[in-house]
Amino acid sequence: MATGETQLYAKVSSKHKGRSSTPSLLDPLLAMGFPVHTVLKALAATGRKTTEEAAQLRGHRSDPSLDDPIPQEYALFLCPTGSLLEKLQEFWRESRRQCARNRAHEVFPHVTLCDFFTCEDEKVEGLYEALRRAGDRVLGSFPTAVPLELHASISYLGFFINDSPADVIREFAMTFATDASILAGTVAHPPFMPPGGSHGPCLKLGRLGNLAAAQLVEPCLAFMKPYCTVKPNTKQLHLTLAHKFYPHHQRTLEQLARAIQPDHTCRWTAALYSRDMRFVHYQTLKVLFQYKPQNADELMLCPGDYIFVDPTQQEEASEGWAIGTSQRTGCRGFLPENYTERASEADTWVRHRRGVLVVRHGEGVDWVFGKSWLQRCSTADGKYYRPDLNFPRSLPTRSNGIKDFENDPPLSSCGAFQSRLAGEALLESGVRISAVFASPALRCVQTAKHILEELKLERKLKIKVEPGIFEWTKWEASKSTPTFMTLEELKEANFNVDPDYRPAFPRCSLMPGESYNQYTERCAVSMGQILGACPHDVGVTLIVSHGSALDSCTRPLLGLRPRDCADFAQLVRKIPSLGMCFCEENREEGKWELVNPPVKTLTHGANSAFNWRNWISGN
Repeated sequence: MATGETQLYAKVSSKHKGRSSTPSLLDPLLAMGFPVHTVLKALAATGRKTTEEAAQLRGHRSDPSLDDPIPQEYALFLCPTGSLLEKLQEFWRESRRQCARNRAHEVFPHVTLCDFFTCEDEKVEGLYEALRRAGDRVLGSFPTAVPLELHASISYLGFFINDSPADVIREFAMTFATDASILAGTVAHPPFMPPGGSHGPCLKLGRLGNLAAAQLVEPCLAFMKPYCTVKPNTKQLHLTLAHKFYPHHQRTLEQLARAIQPDHTCRWTAALYSRDMRFVHYQTLKVLFQYKPQNADELMLCPGDYIFVDPTQQEEASEGWAIGTSQRTGCRGFLPENYTERASEADTWVRHRRGVLVVRHGEGVDWVFGKSWLQRCSTADGKYYRPDLNFPRSLPTRSNGIKDFENDPPLSSCGAFQSRLAGEALLESGVRISAVFASPALRCVQTAKHILEELKLERKLKIKVEPGIFEWTKWEASKSTPTFMTLEELKEANFNVDPDYRPAFPRCSLMPGESYNQYTERCAVSMGQILGACPHDVGVTLIVSHGSALDSCTRPLLGLRPRDCADFAQLVRKIPSLGMCFCEENREEGKWELVNPPVKTLTHGANSAFNWRNWISGN
């Protein structure tokens, strides 16, 4: 599907009352000279993921609709994943090949929870918060199995969801709709809608899709309600397989549908989508070849561009040509039709993809001062003191005293600074961290805490301690598993840990000297637990662990087998402090993908110890 689809719903960061993530995203774009209302429009269209994506606003300098106060439309869908999604996608391909295109091919497999509604750009944060709240409330009761019953008529084929699972799903939709109407309900300006007010069928928004219009009808603002109204689906919940097909294709379509045999235990994901409301009834074309305009009234075409074409406004175009509006630039003009192919309506919608950011902890004192670091900073009676500025100012209290730090070392002062620097960069990038998991190692929990503090989320998000993502125990210096700080000790030390989280692997289950296969299997199971802990989430899950986790925790997501043990060891040695790997979920294809991390890498040089006495004696 469209590359722009990866952009949308990472739009929101902090949800503290009276505090918004907007300034960290606005400031770099405002510094480029764009006005505030234009920047807000660009951020809304790209999902407020990063300032770099929104900076594509430069391509819309000639867009005549750039200053129009036109909001986007949003919808909430329940989307299947895994093997069921693969079967449905196969049905989509075969039904199109054997029975031609029908209305269902315009959209991906989904169940509509809340149909399209308008929301002003600066109010979209409320939608994210509403979705998070709905997920928190319904998560415990969400059905583990969703039976799908095939239903067929002369013009419709699809799966119905009935009984108690449907009731829980409706409750989820109702909760979201209620909260969204309140949290995103007060708008500064009445939203724009085309004449007639019809939302029409689904049409997808791209990176700067809401900037891509020209010569459109005038806004009918006088008839709009000055608030966001979200209506949940109270009718029969269904997943459409085919719609408005030829009657003689019904038998073939039903045969293909029966071959799906849906898995009732499929994991479903709730996702917000956005579209440009001005192009709902337009045809969508995808550019195949580059075209340089020969005349001033022609469009520049680049492969992968999407062009919106109004079938009712083609009188001026000669045979083989069309008049359309470029999604990428917002400009309108003539284009050669044979340089394009028909695309699906949903190919220009924007959907947030759930992300997983795996981060190695900051520099530990043992990395700088060696295995005997504890002897350098402890007195004979077991008291801690600071022999070097790169030692932390103090250590948290532990029930067994200072000796437990020997195999569970803290961050160095530089390690704490590295962590805060990474958190500051994440805040500036606009990425929205929605859940945090950390290895029980103190240096990992500390790193997570510093990152959250810079993100202004230290009180909102609790750190979920997951022993299953701890380091490969074979690499531990001692022959026994380290004694970690308990949740009670961490809480007393001012770490905001989650006491209600039930980890995939309790601390007592970690085996000293485990095999490589045992370690990689432990990480794979833990990742399944982590993803399952927030299936309705719409942000980025932060995982703070060890260097090895950048490989062992991401390969299960990517569907890759563990790499060779020797290669694994060589790779991990090259991972620096605060090294990052970022995965995004492509739900349409049912897989995860490695993408560029939201922030740049952190590089610095070594700073060796200095003894002024040696310097004097040498001179």
